[in-house]
Amino acid sequence: MSKVLVVVETDGTTIKNASLPGVTAGAELAKHTGGELHLLVVGSGVGDAANAVGAAGFGAAGVHVADHAELAPFTTEAWTDTVVAAAKALGATALGGTATSTLRDVIPRAAALLDAPLAAEITGVKGNNTFSREMSAGRALADFTLSGSVVCFTARASDFAPAAAGGAAPVSAVDAGTPNKRGAEVVGIETTQSARPALTEASVVVAGGRGMGSGENFAPLETLTDLLGGALGASRAATDAGMVPADLQVGQTGKVVAPELYFAVAISGAIQHLAGMKGSKTIVAINKDPEAPIFQVADYGLVAKWEDTLPQLIEMVKAKKSS
Repeated sequence: MSKVLVVVETDGTTIKNASLPGVTAGAELAKHTGGELHLLVVGSGVGDAANAVGAAGFGAAGVHVADHAELAPFTTEAWTDTVVAAAKALGATALGGTATSTLRDVIPRAAALLDAPLAAEITGVKGNNTFSREMSAGRALADFTLSGSVVCFTARASDFAPAAAGGAAPVSAVDAGTPNKRGAEVVGIETTQSARPALTEASVVVAGGRGMGSGENFAPLETLTDLLGGALGASRAATDAGMVPADLQVGQTGKVVAPELYFAVAISGAIQHLAGMKGSKTIVAINKDPEAPIFQVADYGLVAKWEDTLPQLIEMVKAKKSS
């Protein structure tokens, strides 16, 4: 029987929501291949997290834990060794997960070590080892079938619904050998503390573009973001110009998001940016250029200067929240 192994990321105690679309993709593949879905939790001191994943189940036949001190803090080298060893030990016929920043590093390297074909950033599972993915920054879609004793994939989070909990799964340790960092060493970790939700997990994203003019002008966007309980984002043009930090970038070379509500303010809508947010449920665009490409994907569009619009919008939201 085929066995689809999905790598699940955790925060040490619970599953990260960003992993759930990858679980959905794995479940769809297992259904097409007539096999079983298995989940793999990797890290150091992740026993509680693995038990939480097992309790949720997500339709998996089993949850496997690879726990080793060398797996935290994260290094690509150590995690890749562990994932490959676990896939071999469990006899996985498919290996994958959500295309997060972590698994974008790990899964391709694991595929190379397993001599397995890789389907990266898939947007759909069409059949037995058959996937779809965007080409040329979303200008075209391609379907293709992988062939091999093991196949690997990463799933785009915006194109798969988060897996729903259901049916507890047994949890067991897997012998994943001794991870080798190959000389890599994490000398320090700098984190950004924020009361806002993570950009990839927020239900509301308010993003600004080059048309904002400066970092100081992002202040009203931050106000709107906090009023809506969302996350702040930006186009690559805005981050490249130094207006806001690079980790706020949404787009083909940044983060891919699919919130319930996406505000695109002073963003022209280049194809690279659209590739990162066009899966949003509702898109609101504010731009002074009536020919801006962003209006082609927007559900609601306002041709106006942000300077004239944002203050009024903020006051309206405040009034609505206080009523």
